[in-house]
Amino acid sequence: MDHAWLGTHVEPDVTVEVADGRIAGVRTGVETPPPGATVLRGLTLPGLANTHSHAFHRALRATVQVGTGTFWTWRELMYRAASRLTPDSYFDLARATYAEMALAGITSVGEFHYLHHAPGGTPYDNPNAMGEALIAAAAEAGIRITLLDTAYLAAGFGEKPNRHQLRFSDTTADAWAERASLLKGDDHTLIGAAIHSVRAVPADQLATVAAWAEERSAPLHVHLSEQTAENDACKAAHGRTPTRLLADHGVLGPRTTGIHNTHLTEEDIALLGASTTGTCMCPTTERDLADGIGPAAALQKAGSPLSLGSDSHAVIDLFEEARAMELNERLRTHIRGHWTAAALLRAASADGHAALGRPDAGVLEPGAPADLTTVALDSVRTAGPVPRLAAETAVFAASAADVRHTVVAGRHIVRDGHHALIEDVPGALAAAVAALHH
Repeated sequence: MDHAWLGTHVEPDVTVEVADGRIAGVRTGVETPPPGATVLRGLTLPGLANTHSHAFHRALRATVQVGTGTFWTWRELMYRAASRLTPDSYFDLARATYAEMALAGITSVGEFHYLHHAPGGTPYDNPNAMGEALIAAAAEAGIRITLLDTAYLAAGFGEKPNRHQLRFSDTTADAWAERASLLKGDDHTLIGAAIHSVRAVPADQLATVAAWAEERSAPLHVHLSEQTAENDACKAAHGRTPTRLLADHGVLGPRTTGIHNTHLTEEDIALLGASTTGTCMCPTTERDLADGIGPAAALQKAGSPLSLGSDSHAVIDLFEEARAMELNERLRTHIRGHWTAAALLRAASADGHAALGRPDAGVLEPGAPADLTTVALDSVRTAGPVPRLAAETAVFAASAADVRHTVVAGRHIVRDGHHALIEDVPGALAAAVAALHH
């Protein structure tokens, strides 16, 4: 490798030895590559982790940019796209979306999956047909997946699912747990759980989902306080904030990650930090939906590890997510420099992988998965700075278009900017999206 990020600094002339899909050794100062070695030109980072994804939202890109509105009007367009998906068309769209992620240097994705049943809520003959389509799609695209099978049981506090949400619902948390228990993982697939939100899972059933995840030592994710309307409705129904409600029902903890965590009280931040519940920020989606800027710096200071996700896939670019978190905080505080490039890279890699149930990933160290991302240092965006500032260049100037190589378990998935498994990713995306709009 020309240059490698070793967690604290950029090191030139690094050799990474791989055995059985894992890093067997890391050697520095190797000016002449060993015979047969693959040379990665640029800055090599640990593979990036996309902690929060809804694969089918990729079909909404551009179409939701017409006109004005709010999160709630955007949601109606999302429901329309969801109503058209079948296991086969979901596979096609997810495969292409995950291939786009591989091209962006992402080696692992957390798929927040709630599109379980046929329209109207009738289960497929295989009750996990949609989830298994996502698992197969990730395998064909060459990236790892943590399938966060999501309990989505209600339209709101005390409200039955609407006609769009029927295909999301298993009716009860016990029925959700029974179906989710049938899902199987493998070397590239982990099975986790998710609570869609406090408005979508009745309070007396939150503990069932949390217990399912606890029994399996699995990650548990939850959309949390993305909208002020959710906070207001929760206070009206339960007399407390969503964060306090989750705490009171045993949902918070080190294997739990709150998604967005945008509109929080000081007590909420203290609860999340004290329980080491993680926070996944999704800045490109949060700004696209006009959600607001979450208190990421305060959450991290309180003890909540930060990770990043592309969520609705307004763009798929973890470098953009990382710098947006910093730049959002600058806009809010009028102060520069809340996170170093090292801290932002950790959010985009190691802490993201940990949130997805892979605490050994996201580092270039012996024993870690051999998942790598190489960023070009000679593009129009990245050329110029001295090599010791290559990490700052990657975080604050590079884009997904600058990813030159992506390696998963020692296998080259993207080589010289081209996907090795799917010949025409743009064509696959265009066909999959068009199929939902016809």
